[in-house]
Amino acid sequence: MSTLTAPLEGAATPKQEQATKSYNYLNVDHSLKSWLLTQDHKRIALLYLIGVTFFFLVGGLLAMLLRLELLTPGSDLMAMDTYNKVFTMHGVVMVFFVLIPAIPAVLGNFLLPLMLGARDLAFPKINLLSWYCYMIGAALLLYTVVAGGLDTGWTFTTPLSTRFVNTNVISGGLAAFFAGFSSIFTGLNFIVTTHRMRAPGLTWFRLPLFVWANYATAIIMILGTPVVSIAIVLVAIERLLGVGIFDPRLGGDPLLFQHLFWFYSHPAVYVMLLPAMGVMSELIACFSRKRIFGYTAIAFSSVAIAVFGFFVWEHHMFIMGVSQYSALVFSLLTMMVAVPSAIKVFNWVATLYKGSIRFDAPMVYALGFIGLFVIGGCTGVFLGATGMDVQLTETYFVVAHFHFVMVGAVIMAFLGGLHFWWPKIFGRMYPEQPAKLAALLIFVGFFFTFGPQFILGYMGMPRRYAMYPPEWQMLNVMSTAGATVMGLGYLLSMMYLLWSLKYGPIAARNPWKAYGLEWTVPSPPPTYNFDRVPLVTHEAYDYEWIDHRTDDVEGKPIEATAA
Repeated sequence: MSTLTAPLEGAATPKQEQATKSYNYLNVDHSLKSWLLTQDHKRIALLYLIGVTFFFLVGGLLAMLLRLELLTPGSDLMAMDTYNKVFTMHGVVMVFFVLIPAIPAVLGNFLLPLMLGARDLAFPKINLLSWYCYMIGAALLLYTVVAGGLDTGWTFTTPLSTRFVNTNVISGGLAAFFAGFSSIFTGLNFIVTTHRMRAPGLTWFRLPLFVWANYATAIIMILGTPVVSIAIVLVAIERLLGVGIFDPRLGGDPLLFQHLFWFYSHPAVYVMLLPAMGVMSELIACFSRKRIFGYTAIAFSSVAIAVFGFFVWEHHMFIMGVSQYSALVFSLLTMMVAVPSAIKVFNWVATLYKGSIRFDAPMVYALGFIGLFVIGGCTGVFLGATGMDVQLTETYFVVAHFHFVMVGAVIMAFLGGLHFWWPKIFGRMYPEQPAKLAALLIFVGFFFTFGPQFILGYMGMPRRYAMYPPEWQMLNVMSTAGATVMGLGYLLSMMYLLWSLKYGPIAARNPWKAYGLEWTVPSPPPTYNFDRVPLVTHEAYDYEWIDHRTDDVEGKPIEATAA
């Protein structure tokens, strides 16, 4: 077995390099019209990647403004109203335009047809429409920023959003509305493609776990997103027409909005997290050189998370006057949803046990994901318990928990997956040592950013406040310093990935000797992915078979024969 320990060892031979160049994106039509009207799932994924990267930079800059303001106890950098707008726009940008679309719309769009042995998604035109919905939402969001911002919090809480603020609630809500429809179209495509376009021999229990995770995510997108879209429309109707829906002054019920919003927005946690878990299964199996431990349990746990995710929304509302009996039931259900997540973690650790582990950059990101996700998941138990939740709700404990799971874990998984499939997407290798350094900077910086916030929350520091007592300054200084280190890690990763697009060594077809249909096509893949319909003849993650093959230096795991 050849072990890949440096980027050049994953580079192509001269013969492979020549074959790869014939498929390179530079040899196809790159006019603006061809990109704007493309129906190729790979190009649409790259369009999403550009959008997600742009908004990640915007959201990161807004976050740094928040941390700079909180460096001192007083409101020194900006007025309090401006601070409200900054944290609101940070939340809207990161949740609706980065975290939700990052893995499904970028990696899922690019990889799902390749993993299934299909030549595209089931509905290519709807796939393009989903990107246009995302861009319409992006345009509305940018308009909201230019027009003066939004200060309701990313949750659009009523009756604040319907009566008490005079900022751009309508345009901000419409931005989230169109981003939601982008998710719905993507989910529809994923479900139909998984059901109807699998290659011969690719049974349900031979599917990559990344496909299982995105399939479960698509169920949440289809069932949950319309609910929050309706809630946002109702906010606009009440604001414009004065109809009493949520405002108690007009006979409405503000708790109704909370139910509608969180019925989607807690499952939306798993829209971000489930695809990240799918990425982890691929990385850990590949870099442990082992068949994934408990494949069936991990597959069913993805579906279980999607189902249980719809039954825990009220734990966001324990202090809002809900029934004590319903709070008890939802607390129990919240604890139960942790079980399938724990199954995944235990099975990943069991896969690592006695594995032939390689610490390439994607694996470093994967291990970082496990560390951040376990802390985020365990601290969620405190917020699911009714007694502790009363103390901790609306404090920085919630901020820290949310960011450990949603930003720390999801972004680590996204970057790990991006590094893993970067040679397949662009046909270029990146420098290995800077990639490992960036992963470590992000991991350490994240701990120093949000770790102190658990303590601040326990001490009672409320979230969304620009001022705080002087005795909390030291922990806030630590948090701001950690954010600086984390930002350096993100910038470093962006720099060497952009460098690799032009100067990186040409990648081999399968530089990691990984298992999966996507590794049997050239890097980057041709327009229609496969010259012939592939035939799947082995169980998923059969790394023992790959590592003992001598007839194929690229380690192609699946026969690409005509069906």
